Amino acid sequence: MTQPSHDAFGARLEQARDSSSRLRTAIATVIVGQEAVVEQVLWALVAGGHVLLEGAPGLGKTLLVRTLASALDLKFSRIQFTPDLMPSDVTGTNVLVMDAQGGSDGRF
Repeated sequence: MTQPSHDAFGARLEQARDSSSRLRTAIATVIVGQEAVVEQVLWALVAGGHVLLEGAPGLGKTLLVRTLASALDLKFSRIQFTPDLMPSDVTGTNVLVMDAQGGSDGRF
């Protein structure tokens, strides 16, 4: 197995740096003064993780995510959580469906 050259790795690293810079610039045209939050959301995106944005109304949480989705040409959707909303309302639940005789050959 051939090891990739340092030049190829350096080129990919430079391309990643340029893409990251362009993405930050695109976001900065809409989101002003939230550099730390933008940086943390981008790190979560790169790591393949999830982000829960909490805060007072009007801080730009939805605008940040909508802008990020637009910059990356992704689909944007939003769930407005309220105190009476349970996680299972969003993700659903497993229900055991028994066989016709009520035996142990049920399925979820």
